[in-house]
Amino acid sequence: MDLEPNEHVIFEGHPSWRAILGFYLKGLVLVVVAAGIAYAAAGTGPAVGAGAVVLVILLVVGYVKRLFTTYTITNDRLHIRRGIVARAEQQTTINRVQNVNTNQSVLQRMLVIGDVDFDTAAGDDYDFRFAGVAKPHDVVEAVHRAQREADATAASER
Repeated sequence: MDLEPNEHVIFEGHPSWRAILGFYLKGLVLVVVAAGIAYAAAGTGPAVGAGAVVLVILLVVGYVKRLFTTYTITNDRLHIRRGIVARAEQQTTINRVQNVNTNQSVLQRMLVIGDVDFDTAAGDDYDFRFAGVAKPHDVVEAVHRAQREADATAASER
């Protein structure tokens, strides 16, 4: 994200590794299935090899998926960037944020992660969410700090 003059980063992060545990658990089932098929077809050696290959692919895909989703809060904007080759970006100005809500399922509470939803002046059909962040309360505080800074800057310009 290119910063504008007098803009600075207040928060930058990625979804927590704990947020993709479901992906890893589903992948673990795939590892067992691949190893089982290889064992039935060719024996123990290929089964271990097939399981290891699928496990490595699973770990790399999960890591890359998490690493290439970036959430940024500056004193002027909220920004989400997703993707490696195909890229999707969302941004809104901090003064358009009307409400900040956190959602945590029971499992998310145990994992100390959550989703932070932003209601913006763009309306109900505009979904702006930092999903699976660690310590969602810290993200909410960062937004409030950004809003205070934006308000102070606007007041000094008057």
